Amino acid sequence: MPRNTSGRTGKKKRVLFQPANIEVLVEPGANLREVAMLAGVRLIASCGGAGTCGTCRVEIKEGEVETTRTARLTDAEFARGMRQACQSRVLTDLVVNVPVESRLETAVLAREQKGRAAAQKGVEALATGWRFNPPLAKYYLELPPATLTDNTSDLSRLLRGLRQEYKLSHMTVDFEVVKKLPTLLRQSDWKVTVTTLVTAIEPKGNAKRRPRLVNVEGGDTRDNHYAIALDIGTTAVKMQLLDLKKGRVVAEGSDYNGQIDYGSDVITRIAYCQKPGGLEKLQQVVVGTINELIDRLLEESRVSRDDIGHLMTAGNTTMLQILLGLDPKYIRLAPYTPAATYVPPVKANSLGINLAEHVYLFASPLVASYVGGDIVAGAVAAGLHQTKKVTLYIDIGTNGEIVIGNSDWMVTAACSAGPAFEGGEIKHGMLASSGAIEGVTIDPATLEPTVSTIGGTKAKGICGSGLINTVSQLLETGIINQKGEFNYDLPTKRIRQSNDVYEYVLARAPETQINNDIVITAIDIDNLIRAKAAMYAGYQTVIKSVGMTMKDIEQVIIAGGFGSYIDVAKAITIGLLPDIPRDKFIFIGNGSLMGVRLSSYSTDIIDEMRRVADLMTNLELSENADFMNNYIAALFLPHTDSNAFPSVIRQLARTQKSGRRVAA
Repeated sequence: MPRNTSGRTGKKKRVLFQPANIEVLVEPGANLREVAMLAGVRLIASCGGAGTCGTCRVEIKEGEVETTRTARLTDAEFARGMRQACQSRVLTDLVVNVPVESRLETAVLAREQKGRAAAQKGVEALATGWRFNPPLAKYYLELPPATLTDNTSDLSRLLRGLRQEYKLSHMTVDFEVVKKLPTLLRQSDWKVTVTTLVTAIEPKGNAKRRPRLVNVEGGDTRDNHYAIALDIGTTAVKMQLLDLKKGRVVAEGSDYNGQIDYGSDVITRIAYCQKPGGLEKLQQVVVGTINELIDRLLEESRVSRDDIGHLMTAGNTTMLQILLGLDPKYIRLAPYTPAATYVPPVKANSLGINLAEHVYLFASPLVASYVGGDIVAGAVAAGLHQTKKVTLYIDIGTNGEIVIGNSDWMVTAACSAGPAFEGGEIKHGMLASSGAIEGVTIDPATLEPTVSTIGGTKAKGICGSGLINTVSQLLETGIINQKGEFNYDLPTKRIRQSNDVYEYVLARAPETQINNDIVITAIDIDNLIRAKAAMYAGYQTVIKSVGMTMKDIEQVIIAGGFGSYIDVAKAITIGLLPDIPRDKFIFIGNGSLMGVRLSSYSTDIIDEMRRVADLMTNLELSENADFMNNYIAALFLPHTDSNAFPSVIRQLARTQKSGRRVAA
């Protein structure tokens, strides 16, 4: 059994992590969470190691640690060796067991990828009318050799050939091309393939498009023509390898953004960047994730690294600035200004990305500190810029982004919903991986639950969609009232009190992987209510700002991996989504990745991204009095204004009446 002590020796200590059976040597006094990171053992750490979330819990099977006790561990858990890794330091050789609820598993990413594949066809059908005209192009030339009678410079000869053969003129040329041109032309018998890059017109369309000559290769390499589409999310990085000759995805993959070890939300990471070396560390970490994905996709597709010619990316403002090495400090400080909304193309290898020297990274334009290129890319992929329908576009997550508008106008905003939708700050909350409870049905007569989990395995926690479904069922069966309070006089042992907090037992210990009851507590319900209230208040505030009401919304487009698994009816029941006809809801999956893929295929899409970013008017909710009033009004299930949710009120009356009749 571990015990607290401050004794340390200078000899390195062995730390063995189970069940992965990974061993690492570390200095005495090393932080156990950082040791796990060094060993490649991924722990959930929502607070970035501050000790406030309790998600990085481990069991010390052998050895001794020095630990700081927090309220996140009960007396019983502490007695049996449970510790928060971020609050523990290595004193002796250790054997550490990482319980299932603390492991950061990749199953959630595979699940999201499957959801994207299902939605992909519909997304591309929404964005229509674009030409297949990639910004990266290849041109094959057979040039006349230099002679005494035609001894024009090598570069002039190349440009002349492009002008004569392909009508290309007014080009800019990268110096790296000039450096290798003399030897390459002669070694390839004057037969070369030229690569050009065209980004977008300048904002407002004032400048003429000019192609940039970025690379020249010997021989005809037009068949080897690839690009990368990259979505940099706060939780995960998603990537697609694109064949620009055939216009198709040849490989795709995703992985957790390595920055997740330093905090689950953008505010925590901005704070980490203010530490000495913090920005450099987080930039290196996300580049490491990108490089690992590139390696994986190249191996899977057997495409040569040198054949990748371009990288298109989108992400929220904080993620993009950290990738580019730009201090995100002022994003979170009034008046909330990003470093730039239009970032010039930058050499990918200058950021540490392992691609050839001629590869440029181009980022989707941004709107504001909390409305980034991911929302711009998603709005374009969803065809919001082409429809006359008044559309509500939402991406639900820790930071919820909202757009209302159509092809003529758009207003956007972001609101901090907190981590509840991703299982954060929920007693048994977890990301949507194997074993997460996602489906819940409660018998109105017996009040007994039937749960279903991702993968069909024993339960080990509750994911965000499961939390929504659970609270919806608790409300419909009358186990909780519209304030979210438990009706503890009901005839069921599922409702109980623990440490002065009421809770409902979803799964008994023998039915779980964690050998403990899985419950939803009154505090969990309150956290969900606050999260859904922030989102709904955001919709209301933005819609009101343009003189409209929810009745004016003609369609709702839900984006993001989490959004793909929301049950619309249950989300409406708790007041997360507006009570409008269900056929007005459209799910598009990862709109950000869809948008950057389309922009890799067409300069039309790049231009539309610029136009949409210019079209969007940002509303800063943190400084908006209406938002706070709407938020307070939404702290109720589904809402304090019953007229805003007529179908829910009718359904609650029917189900609760039916439940009372069956019980009688």
